[in-house]
Order: sequence, then structure tokens, then C-alpha cells
Amino acid sequence: MTLFILLLFAATYLGMALGRFPGLRIDRTGIALVAAILLLAVGALDTGQVVEAVDFPTIFILLGLMILSAQYAGSGFYDWCALRVARAANSPARLLAVIVAVAGGLSAVLANDVVVFAMTPMLCAGLLARRLDARPYLIALAGAANAGSAATVIGNPQNILIGQVGHLDFWRFLGVCAVPALAALVIVYVTVWLVWRGRFGLPDGEGDVAAVPLDRWQLGKAVAATAVLLVLFALPIPQEHAVLLVAGVMMISRRMASRDMLGMVDWHLLVLFAALFAINHALGLTGVPGALVRDLEAGGWLPDRLAVMGPLALAGSNSIGNVPAVILLLAAWPAPPEGALYGLALLTTLAGNLLLPGSLANIIVAERAAAAGVRLGFLEHARCGVPMALLSMGVAGLWLWCGGWMSF
Repeated sequence: MTLFILLLFAATYLGMALGRFPGLRIDRTGIALVAAILLLAVGALDTGQVVEAVDFPTIFILLGLMILSAQYAGSGFYDWCALRVARAANSPARLLAVIVAVAGGLSAVLANDVVVFAMTPMLCAGLLARRLDARPYLIALAGAANAGSAATVIGNPQNILIGQVGHLDFWRFLGVCAVPALAALVIVYVTVWLVWRGRFGLPDGEGDVAAVPLDRWQLGKAVAATAVLLVLFALPIPQEHAVLLVAGVMMISRRMASRDMLGMVDWHLLVLFAALFAINHALGLTGVPGALVRDLEAGGWLPDRLAVMGPLALAGSNSIGNVPAVILLLAAWPAPPEGALYGLALLTTLAGNLLLPGSLANIIVAERAAAAGVRLGFLEHARCGVPMALLSMGVAGLWLWCGGWMSF
């Protein structure tokens, strides 16, 4: 049985790295779900062990934030914001700065994947109508969403998981991670500007993109709920309780149907999390990860130092993806110190900017842009992504070392 689990585990994470299996239309979520089903079918796990494996607080926080984000989407805020951004600035430099600031700011409070999913199509429409090359702005959108999300414990799925495993306080996390996240936003802006300088195209009118209606009442409700959530994070109550409470209130509405709000939830991501939890738990039961951790600890190679964490985050995020990489590492490393958790959150998130498959936000931007008529290629992204990731990770590592959170 151990051999079967090891082979299935290897095949699953190979699928995470490839994104799909050649000749099949099965994606990362499908691969993980099929693997979890096979573990149940052969008796490697029983139903109780699957339930035990799933980190439900993490799932609940993700679900609640997606419902809150659905409130913003239902008000028309994302489309309105993207179109206003595309029309706002009179020069490519200022427009780029606005996109970086808006995407980074929204992603710090709302999950970055949801932000880029909602903003990309309308941003493409506004940029194309102004005869601007949308590609550099889309690279900035994805890069800023990743960088901004690194600032908070709710900014992206991997941070949420790390926060739950380490019981990290929202405001303390912000105090440690906000500075390198802000520095990363500056790096995103400067990198895209230098790489694409002189090739942005020239603004030429606003085109014929229709104005986007904004329901100010529903938007006000979403903003108020977000403010309440931040206050609740300062109180001694579990974060998942706070998020679910706010999400429950959002679903009580006379204008927005709960069915529509739940339809905006990224159920695929939630299923991916649950399935990976089960797969990693099955691997843990074999005893192989525990033995590996003991060997690494004996050799001084645990990722509690920047010299180990940095390359590991870069390799993991740009092969199997930063979310699966974090789930895998935390499953094998049962008690990481607090400083290493901050390092893991920062470095895996910022490493996601390196290559197009490095983060789900990058993939979402590329896929949504393609549907809007803009092709963002692997090499085009890499020309900006490689310096963005390496420079921002270097700044983050220096910050963690100077603050005493991690040793080199």
C-alpha cells in the first residue's frame, strides 16, 4: 500500500506541475480529486480520515472571502473599477501606476485570484479601446495582485492556510509583511515600465466601451462588511468565525439572490484544497515525510533559513504552483517556527511572479485576457516576471533577516 500511495502522490504532483495530463482534458483540480477518490477506493484512507485531513477553518475562510467578494462583484464594482482605471490616466506611466496601486490594494483585503478574475476582461476592453497594448498592463495587474496579497494573512489562499496552521494574528502578520509587499509593488511598477518603455502605445480616446452601472447601495454594504471584518480580526475570536459571520450577513439581501452569490464562489479551488489535504495526509500515514524531515533536520536543511527557504519557494511555486507547494510543505513540516511561516508566506507568494504558471492569479489573467482577445505569452511574462520575482524576494529576504524573523 505504501508503494501505491507514493506512486499516486508522485503522479498527482506531476499533474500539478504540468497543469494537465497530455491527451486528457483534466486540470489540476480534477487530478487531485481523482487521486483522493482512488485513495478511498483502495482503502488507503477511510471517510473519517479524509474528514480529519481537511483543514476546515482554511476552507471556511476561503469560502467566506469569496462570498464577500461576490458582494463586490454583484454591485458592479470590479467592472466599474477596471474601466475607470483604464480611462483614468493620460499617460502610460500614470496608468501603469494606477493599475499597480488598485490591484495591489484590493488583493490585500480580497483574495487576489478573485480580483484578477473580475478585473481582467473589462480592463482589456478599456485598454484596447484606447489603442494601448494591453500586455504590459496585464503583467502589472497579475504581478501587483500577487505582491499586494503578500501583505495580509487573507490576501491569497496559501497565506490563509499558513495563518491557520500557525495561528497568526492578522495585524501582526500585516506588521511583518506589509513593508516587503509594498516594496514588491514598487518593483513590479519599475520593472514593467523599464521592460516595456516606449512600447505601450499612445492613448487615443476612450473608444466606445459602454459605461458600467454601479449599485452604490450594494457596494456600500460590501465596504461596511469589509470594515467590520477587519475590526473582528482584532478581537479574540477565530478568524473563520469572523469571516463566516460576515459572509452570512452578505447573503441576507433583497436585491442579490444567494444562488447568484454562491455561483461566484470558486468551488474548484475549494475542492483542490480538500483533495490535496487528503492526499498529503495519506502520504503522512506512510511515515515517509516524517523520516525525511528528521533527516533534513539532522543535516541542517530544514527550510527555517533563507538559504533553504528561498530556492525551495522559487522551485515549488514555479513547478507545482505556490498553493500546492505550501500545502505539501506544511504537511511534511509539522511545527515550523513563526518567523519561517512569515517567510513561507512572503517568499512563495512573491516567487509566483517568476513564470506564468507560478501562481493561479497569473494563469487567470492569461486565460481571461485570451478570451478578451489579448494573448499573453510565456516569454513576454518571463521578461518582467523573472526580475520582479528575484528582486522582490531579495528585498523580502533582507527584511526578514534584518528583523530577526529568519536567519540566512
